[in-house]
Amino acid sequence: MEHEASSFESSEMLANHVASSPLLSESWRLCCDITTAASPSIPGQSFVMKQVGSIGYVAFSSIISEAEAGICCCNGNLVALDDQFFSPLNKQINEGEEEPVLVHAGFLKLFFSIYASPSFQTQMMEIIQKSKSIVITGHSIRATTASLSTLWLLSHLQKSNSRSLPILCITFGSPLLGNESLSRAILRERWDGNFCHVVSKHDIMPRLLFVPPLHFINQLKFLLNFWHMSMTSPQFQTLATQLNNEEKAEIFRSVMACLEALAQAEEAGSETRAFWPFGSYFFCSEEGAICMENATSVIKMMHLMLMTGSPCASIEDHLKYGDYIGKISYQFLKQRNSVDGDIPESCYEAGVALALQSSAISSQEPVSTAAKDCLKMARRMGRTPNLNVADLAIKLSMINPYRAQIEWYKACCDDSDEQMGYYDSFKLRGVSKRDSKVNMNRIMLGKFWDGVIDKLENNDLPHDFHRRSKWVNASQFYMLLVEPLDIAEYYRNGLHRSKGHYVKHGRPRRYEIFERWWKERRVSDRENNKRSRLASSTQDSCFWAELEEARECLDNVRSESDPNKLDLLWQNINNFEKHAVGLVESKQVSKDVLARNSSYVSWVDDLRELRSQLWQFSVKVPTLVNGKLVP
Repeated sequence: MEHEASSFESSEMLANHVASSPLLSESWRLCCDITTAASPSIPGQSFVMKQVGSIGYVAFSSIISEAEAGICCCNGNLVALDDQFFSPLNKQINEGEEEPVLVHAGFLKLFFSIYASPSFQTQMMEIIQKSKSIVITGHSIRATTASLSTLWLLSHLQKSNSRSLPILCITFGSPLLGNESLSRAILRERWDGNFCHVVSKHDIMPRLLFVPPLHFINQLKFLLNFWHMSMTSPQFQTLATQLNNEEKAEIFRSVMACLEALAQAEEAGSETRAFWPFGSYFFCSEEGAICMENATSVIKMMHLMLMTGSPCASIEDHLKYGDYIGKISYQFLKQRNSVDGDIPESCYEAGVALALQSSAISSQEPVSTAAKDCLKMARRMGRTPNLNVADLAIKLSMINPYRAQIEWYKACCDDSDEQMGYYDSFKLRGVSKRDSKVNMNRIMLGKFWDGVIDKLENNDLPHDFHRRSKWVNASQFYMLLVEPLDIAEYYRNGLHRSKGHYVKHGRPRRYEIFERWWKERRVSDRENNKRSRLASSTQDSCFWAELEEARECLDNVRSESDPNKLDLLWQNINNFEKHAVGLVESKQVSKDVLARNSSYVSWVDDLRELRSQLWQFSVKVPTLVNGKLVP
């Protein structure tokens, strides 16, 4: 089926929607207030928290101390995020398949210098309690502190299972923060909608880190000094040490070259990116604004807009956000009555023309054609997220017969005269047509659900997809039914000998994701009721993998002579026994677990026999206690 295309160009409309709210102007006002009043050497004076109605604002000063500037300039390497503060971003990484989540070391140190202030933590907790929503904002270098504070707060609320609290981070002229893995992790957590980065047409700062950070350490210090002097004491900005024209031109050319190379490499699908954008980008100019989400389009638009500027303009534009924000609503009203040239007949082409005008790129400029192409690429091609869900629902109904056949197979195994149960029957299966069909169904269902995960991580599904009861329940039902077969196949093929046991070394990532969905769902009172009969599927989908590990421990106990290793083996055995007995007593296992010839029943018999032998041995061999022989 061909992809459906929207009839409207949305980047300019989204920007108009954002500009129509007071959030941008209020955020910028607070940034200016704290910048004027702040003392950058005192962490408690580098931010302000204010309640405006039901909205709590957290604003960071635009200026930093000379020491902090040195930290940011000299620590441009990428470092990992601390699990203690940002664990949701790290836990998503599929180890071995992608680069870990990394951020700029200097910006992370800047965040922790604020976080370490007791007043920051105290005030944050207070504003969380008082507010129905929170806006966190910052300008220039401190904008990265706003982004990291937002990531920390989102992580904190998720870990503490706190109430749902809308959080929006608005940055002005922010440098890039981290690598592409950070961007992907934010997408996976569905946090991309929590960030709005305002970038002026020619501002060099948001584009600077596309150049390797060690290239312009000294020049960056001079730039920061000039910007800070201009913001705090405009009358003395001429006293700040400035770059000469050649140094400005060199930085400008380097940024332009790196942006162009990156845009071309992205089209070719190559190149590993050190720094990468995330969230929504709000490009503003003297003519209006456009809003983009796609990272590749953001980079191309950064490049195209900078091409219309100059070295001096790229530095001065970092100080003009107040002018752009103050005029932006008026510009949107003005351009509704004026479109360059003839008005296109197509609604979409008219939207593109308005967006091009809002970006302050004239239709006569050489880059206008490339800018139009960038705007068209930014539009979300293909089906909308909700239509993608509808398409998945149809595909789910089409694969339901595969699941039904596996359910029938399970019922047959559980009722078989062999009394082996579902898991053991599949693990010890022969070459019958029925067994082959079930194995094929297992593979087909796995491919479907892996496809669902891919769509979710590519942002092709709605933000709340993983909380919709239909898909949470469907994924849980699939996991409880099919994962025992995956475990059986793993041990049938002896993969535990070469790779290690299933739970740590062989479990498909989809099950870990589905397990988290299930834990994060809303639990009804009915679900907490005690069971009156055995479950249709064992509620611990890894039960059989845990049993396989316990079986190996039991086998090793018979031959192990090292007391320390023996204690560890018995500890593992006892832990599994306690867990299994708890599941059986609460009727959270299906009947195949208790089948007469199942692996679990055999393991229980072997454990009972071993304990009996050890007890008899301890009776026959007396030991010395308090100087007396006792059996």
